[in-house]
Amino acid sequence: MEPNRPSLTAHRVAMLRAAHQILDDPRVFDDPIALRIVGEQSSSGISSAPDQYRTPIATYLRAFLVARSKYAEDSLAEAIKRGVRQYVILGAGLDTFAYRNPYPSGTLRVFEVDHPCTQAWKRERLDAEHISMPQSLCFVPVDFEKEALEGQLLKAGVRTDEPSFFSWLGVTMYLPADAVMATMRSIALSAARGSEIVFDYALSPSALGPGDLSDYRAMAARVAALGEPWRSAFDPDLLSADLRAMGLTPAEDLGPDELNARFFKDRTDALRVGGRAHLIKVIVWKYPCEGTPDIEQSHAEAGDLL
Repeated sequence: MEPNRPSLTAHRVAMLRAAHQILDDPRVFDDPIALRIVGEQSSSGISSAPDQYRTPIATYLRAFLVARSKYAEDSLAEAIKRGVRQYVILGAGLDTFAYRNPYPSGTLRVFEVDHPCTQAWKRERLDAEHISMPQSLCFVPVDFEKEALEGQLLKAGVRTDEPSFFSWLGVTMYLPADAVMATMRSIALSAARGSEIVFDYALSPSALGPGDLSDYRAMAARVAALGEPWRSAFDPDLLSADLRAMGLTPAEDLGPDELNARFFKDRTDALRVGGRAHLIKVIVWKYPCEGTPDIEQSHAEAGDLL
């Protein structure tokens, strides 16, 4: 993103989540606050001109956005059952979880981490739409390319002696690969054992077929025209190996086939994920892993912290 300007893609993502609430039935992901945070005029624009959200690229992208949000919040719910009480949303954008938090007061502290410009813009949107900020929420301004995540989280009150759940959605592809891996390494070193991270990443173009490669190039050109070009993509096997070397245990890596089977099976409309991105969940394991440890065992051995 450009200096001193909020993320345009953050607004576009919020618009697609809002479009899902209006256009798709049944919904994969319920997010009524999405309609409020984009504003009444934008919501009305979706209803009055729905065709722009029904192109193949817009439909594939909307499906992926709602699937990743659903997966992240389902995984968070499982973590809360195990005793996790800290939720860190990296690159929060216009994410709405904190404003529709379904858990009883005192159950969960939410930390929204984002670029200062995007965060200031979000707070303006919240004020404009009279969306109140809960006491359980803490804003954490961070420029991922210039600042160390660990130090900012500590200042905000994130406890490193207790496990956390991290989501990092729609961000990695806009950062250089070394910045992505530096952030993952920071979490691996500082977060308590048993913490989890859900994030998405763009699949390396070399792994795409002709049709998906064409869609990838079209989407890359679109975001580049907004001034926010994609800057990294990963091979799943190489990424998994790098994460293991940091002490992060991959639990799931979901591509389009797995996401469609889980969230879009038997739909009669065209809502389904295309082939350009993956969604992955990893567990902080604290030392380089060989092979694939049993995920339940990983959580059990971190039980003294849960």
